[in-house]
Amino acid sequence: MSAPERTTSLWVVAVLSSVVLLLARLAVATGTGFGDAEALYASYALYPQPAYLDHPGLIGSLARLLGGGAPPSPLTAHVATSVLALAVPWVGALASRAAGASTAGALRVLLCLCWLPELSVGLFGLTPDLPLSLLWLSALGCAAFALDSEAASYRALIATLGVGVAVGLATLAKASGAVLGLALFVASFSVARARYRTLAPYGAIAVALVLLSPVIAWELREGLPMLRHRLISTQGSAGFSLRNLAAFVGGQLAYVTPPFLLGAALVLRDLFRRRRQDAISRMLFQSTLVVAVPLAFLSLWSRVAEPHWFAPAYLGLALHLGRTEAVGPRLGRACVITGAAVVALALVWIRTPLPPRLLGSAYRPRYDIANDLHAWKPGGKLLDRVLAARALEGESDPVVVGPHWIVCAQLQAHLGRRARVGCNGPGRDDFDGWLPQATWSSARHVLFVHDSRFRLDPARELPDRTVRAVDETQVLRGGRVVRTIWVTDLERTFDSADDP
Repeated sequence: MSAPERTTSLWVVAVLSSVVLLLARLAVATGTGFGDAEALYASYALYPQPAYLDHPGLIGSLARLLGGGAPPSPLTAHVATSVLALAVPWVGALASRAAGASTAGALRVLLCLCWLPELSVGLFGLTPDLPLSLLWLSALGCAAFALDSEAASYRALIATLGVGVAVGLATLAKASGAVLGLALFVASFSVARARYRTLAPYGAIAVALVLLSPVIAWELREGLPMLRHRLISTQGSAGFSLRNLAAFVGGQLAYVTPPFLLGAALVLRDLFRRRRQDAISRMLFQSTLVVAVPLAFLSLWSRVAEPHWFAPAYLGLALHLGRTEAVGPRLGRACVITGAAVVALALVWIRTPLPPRLLGSAYRPRYDIANDLHAWKPGGKLLDRVLAARALEGESDPVVVGPHWIVCAQLQAHLGRRARVGCNGPGRDDFDGWLPQATWSSARHVLFVHDSRFRLDPARELPDRTVRAVDETQVLRGGRVVRTIWVTDLERTFDSADDP
């Protein structure tokens, strides 16, 4: 097959891959609700802040935009994220072209990013990782384009300012975007120090700082709540251990899969060999190294680290994939086949009742996070019925409380502004600022909502109250009960010193 014919074939496969992935994501979007973390990000829409305990505020702004100032519906959010996720491989392909890849090379990058399980499956939801991926690739593409331009040219100025915009917004999406900014600063100062005699790098730094200034000011004013939460209060059991090493390695094998990991190793080896060949190769190698080291350190140190924390370290390698033949056709086909198989498995697992049916007694609903996407449709209907019944009894301004942020988030995302939502969970969470316990605990009636993941007695959780009524619903998949949700109406017990 000639080179033009191979390129044409790659175009056909790339377009088909995008269409198939879009249809698969939309198929999931039409029948599922929010995951627990998604529900929290959707809840951000009600509380505009520069940052939250877990992340900076860009994901909240996106949720607010999609919901018109309120939490978006799961369908609206998932249709939007399906389209944005479709754009990620194409942005990666354009960034690779800016780094010097041929058209065929850029299409290989597109196919890699299409079928990489960490992106094909992981970017379906309303999470900060979706805008982070788009902005990270954009920043790398702009940096490569700037290095390929004359230092004092208008093209270099615009591209460098684009780096500043992308890095600033990436850090607003997720704090790890700051690592990208550090990596590109270190790489550019090493590779193209002479460019610091122009205004472009300083303009990029200024743009990024302007974008980040609301978050910086909020953190300083509030006592660094996000940094303290992420690096201190949630890291009580942190420390290097064999358990963390096994979790990190196992997570990469599961989320990235062996064929893609082998391909990444081959691309990294080629990039290492060519690191002194040209400015773009040096930039990609140095920035990848500066990103990978702290992310790997954090993943190995933190007991609560998740496999996708390390994901940005692969994105620089994706750009170089389009510039090298290090990954042969056989391995490339193996990657696409593996990625397609993972997507098919995820579609079947999430969208059908087959897992509970086929696994039988070996199926453990508690550990299947796909149930999170199905539980709160019946759970929301139950809560609506209870609220409607209480309204008929003359109760106004209800307070709904959960035992953990994962339940509280689902409640808030479903209810929007229809009811106040508080949280009686362990540790600090965003609900402590939105509706403090000191406020909701004074309400006469509290609707306490929990599910079968939490073994607790609502009357013991709130001992100053008596149980007035209990309503429940069961979540079924494959003919099996995978979760039970209870709504307990607790009435406050007044003593003689209280004014009822």
